Amino acid sequence: MAKRARGGPPPAHHGSHPSERRPRSRPAARRSTALELTFLPGLEDVGADEAAEVLMLDGAPTPVPGREDALDVATWGPPADVLGLSTAVAAFLVLRFDVPRPKSLTSGDHLSRIVDAMYTSLRTGSSSTFRFEAAGSDSAVFARLADLLAEATGLRYDEKEGELVVRVRRGVRPGPSGDPGWDVLVRLGSRPLSARRWRVTDYPGAVNATIAAAMVRLGEVAPTDRVLNLMCGSGTLLVERLMAGPATEAVGVDLSAEALTASTENLGAAAHAGDAHLVTADCTGPALVEAVGTGWDLLLADPPWGTLHGTHATNAEVHAGMLRAAYDAAAPGARFVVLTHEVKVMERCLRDADAQWRIRSTTRVFAKGHHPRIYVLDRT
Repeated sequence: MAKRARGGPPPAHHGSHPSERRPRSRPAARRSTALELTFLPGLEDVGADEAAEVLMLDGAPTPVPGREDALDVATWGPPADVLGLSTAVAAFLVLRFDVPRPKSLTSGDHLSRIVDAMYTSLRTGSSSTFRFEAAGSDSAVFARLADLLAEATGLRYDEKEGELVVRVRRGVRPGPSGDPGWDVLVRLGSRPLSARRWRVTDYPGAVNATIAAAMVRLGEVAPTDRVLNLMCGSGTLLVERLMAGPATEAVGVDLSAEALTASTENLGAAAHAGDAHLVTADCTGPALVEAVGTGWDLLLADPPWGTLHGTHATNAEVHAGMLRAAYDAAAPGARFVVLTHEVKVMERCLRDADAQWRIRSTTRVFAKGHHPRIYVLDRT
């Protein structure tokens, strides 16, 4: 969760100011749709804020009981609106059934609700196969349910590689009878929201796209910004910033020719090849200003960590040099958003650089066994 630095300014709003949002009225004679949005733990606040901007909500998002990576959302808008979310991992239609066991889901009314939800998913993103995510999915009950759903939708059941995901679980809230019953969640689309179609070229150590999108929102998006992405790697941060809105100028910098090639290909696949310029330069010393000049409003970086690109010892030098070089290149009042796994190193370097950068907020993220932090810094 984001923490406000002692003595610092209040945290920035993650997106557009609420007063700038166009009012969205409740449609007449329509029931809201129940959704579950999943996130990487630590990004719930950013995700809830984005959901409030993108979706026509019926009330504020609420945490799913017992989960730290999911939010319950009710929306008046079309389910396809979830495709506009950049910080969510996936979105599911939620169907709640006051039944004692999954076998009851094969009955007519219950089955038709699941089929309708699967058709809604197909309208969001086409699929040819489906699969279950459920305890006991190899049982005779689920085999019967799979046959019925395949017959009703024309989709082929593929228990391992199915594109459309149907998740069946014990209910998370008591139903009318007091028993939680069972929930069926149908994922919208044929792939997770976090699976970016523009990522045609990968690169070792590339930042997770939903984390990159959260970094962009935490750093704020302004069309007048000059954006500088240090150590740009495969271009994830640069692409996510340009997907979020236009910028006056956008430049990615890296020393690796392989990384810059990956950035070029991903920017092209995202239809932003002409919106960014790539530069070969060292981001930890005077060469950065020599290559890109000064006056940058928003700086983004995902420095190397561990031994993937260097060592813990050399990464300390990299972080210190990055902070100095970024300060020299930044405009007065610039924002610098950094994702790092080297938390102790970063904290030590920030103490040494307290005359240059002030911590606005920190956000701890949980991703694939790692706990990196997002730092939002203000140039002093």
